[in-house]
Amino acid sequence: MLSTAFLDLPPLRSAGGQVRLPGSKSISNRVLLLAALSEGVTEVRDLLASDDTRVMLDALRTLGCAVEETGDGLVRITGLGGQAPRSPARLFLGNAGTAMRPLTAALALLGGEFELSGVPRMHERPIGDLVDALRQLGCRIDYLGNAGYPPLRIAHAAGLPALQLQAPIRVRGDVSSQFLTALLMALPLVAKEQDVVIEVVGELISRPYIHITLELLARFGIAVRHEQWQRFTIPAGSRYRSPGSIHVEADASSASYFIALGAIAQGAAGQNGIKIEGVGLDSIQGDIRFVEAARAMGARVTGGPNWLQIERGRWPLQAIDLDCNHIPDAAMTLAVMALYADGPTTLRNIASWRVKETDRLAAMALELRKLGASVEEGADWLRVTPPAAAQDWRAASIHTYDDHRVAMCFALAAFNPARLPVRIEDPGCVAKTFPDYFETLFGVVRAAAADIPVICIDGPTASGKGTLAAAVAARLGYHLLDSGALYRITALAARQAGLAPDAGHADAIAALARSLAVRFDADRILLAGRDVTDAIRSEAVGMDASRVSQFPAVRQALVALQHGFARIPGLVADGRDMGTVIFPGAALKVYLTASAECRAQRRYKQLISKGISARISGLRADLEERDARDMQRSVAPLRPAQDALLLDSSGLTADQAVDQVLDWWQARRPFAR
Repeated sequence: MLSTAFLDLPPLRSAGGQVRLPGSKSISNRVLLLAALSEGVTEVRDLLASDDTRVMLDALRTLGCAVEETGDGLVRITGLGGQAPRSPARLFLGNAGTAMRPLTAALALLGGEFELSGVPRMHERPIGDLVDALRQLGCRIDYLGNAGYPPLRIAHAAGLPALQLQAPIRVRGDVSSQFLTALLMALPLVAKEQDVVIEVVGELISRPYIHITLELLARFGIAVRHEQWQRFTIPAGSRYRSPGSIHVEADASSASYFIALGAIAQGAAGQNGIKIEGVGLDSIQGDIRFVEAARAMGARVTGGPNWLQIERGRWPLQAIDLDCNHIPDAAMTLAVMALYADGPTTLRNIASWRVKETDRLAAMALELRKLGASVEEGADWLRVTPPAAAQDWRAASIHTYDDHRVAMCFALAAFNPARLPVRIEDPGCVAKTFPDYFETLFGVVRAAAADIPVICIDGPTASGKGTLAAAVAARLGYHLLDSGALYRITALAARQAGLAPDAGHADAIAALARSLAVRFDADRILLAGRDVTDAIRSEAVGMDASRVSQFPAVRQALVALQHGFARIPGLVADGRDMGTVIFPGAALKVYLTASAECRAQRRYKQLISKGISARISGLRADLEERDARDMQRSVAPLRPAQDALLLDSSGLTADQAVDQVLDWWQARRPFAR
């Protein structure tokens, strides 16, 4: 999962392959609460691992439920089974509406003292209609901040008061379907001797999410009747019972991004579009109807019980005018697809966007305009007119408002015909529902090699280029290439194969280098799956690496391997000839240097910290000898690239050096501020 301040996506050209999506957020948190309210143990399989499910699991533990996580998407919940939850308790629910609203209703009907709070945005999301409905019953719920919004206090210290269940409970349906879902999940707890009726006031929005709720209630033994989606009856004698085991479908809303991807992108060579596993055409989730909208815009979509196949069809996409009440979350993806349509696309009946993680209507309008679209915005509708021509597109830095869906759908703008990069601010916000979204996306999209940004950091031994490159890569979310490690790995592999690092074995060492199975995994280096991080850092291996790097055959063997590290979204490569030989067209080249005295001091501190005795004078002499040898070698001698920026780190801290490189990089981006 990315934790960078921003992520720059290079221009994307094609896509193809297979993805498996995480579990549905809507299903996951419903199932967790239903399991907690039930008798018995429920095994929840393929549960979504995200911020929203994490706060729900933490809340259930706080309330006294036994929660066992196996680490492979399987969670066992031992339900309360009619017992009172642990009280008093304080629950922090982040920005998870699927936790805040249902837990408020359930706890109000179970009795006890509770405080429910979240992040600042959660305290701006309305809950007054749900609280009003619960107060109709006789529940005592107080606002701890602004009336109508969390945080809340549920105060039943003396036990649950007598509830008024004779008359229908009335709740508005035109603000959020989560209010009705919360009541449907909570009221079976008190429907012991008589039917309990809920009446919806006004139009019920997001009806498909109520369908999900009813389907899951049935799985847990509650058969709710409804009349035209306006009157819901929970039968007397209702009691939650665990189904034993339940599977969480992959998230149909998350599927929308990859359905759109298949509709927008040309097929990658040898790939037949995009295949999605984990959700199919028979899904109980309303957002599966996004398939209908994608087909209307020109996508070719087929599918089965647990899979979908998407291919690009009509191009440009067909502009549409659509009532999106049935796909409120997935409709955001349509707004970005509209950038590739042949005219204005109008999305209607999306007033619920305004009370989500952010005011999504305003947010989508603003960010689409940044890209060059013309956008009209109404109280419950959005009209998007795409840029008239490729030259009308603009490189944009997309503000994501701590909203996962904004971040995910705008990634698709990287397929723009102007071949402009797109910046996604705060990409880590996708952790709410799809922590590995960008990694999954990168696994199926392709870019031209020339469009993948590369930053080269070259310099002499012990200049700190490895530390600097790793830090810059981490800050940008880019891949890392430690070319010095490749030579060290080659030297280690040669010694293990009985090959001395001399000219007589150059061809054999080169042949060995061509077959190296190297992977950089965070701060570890793996060779054929074996951790060699520490082994390659010895002084002996370093000396061998310096020698084998002088052999033209070895250098040639490693060139293709190094080119292969340039992958989406970008690469930071460190070494001694990255900018001069390996990536001469790199977007930014930095030549990092420091005085021999400074480098010797740094090396001395490293060795002493490892318990290795050393003398600064000897280290300095060794470094100067290596510098002379590297600068005088016949192949790719050590020197700055002509267009490299020189950075003397002698008087800089590591953070200062990183900030300087990032400042240079920002100045070269088209959306630099």
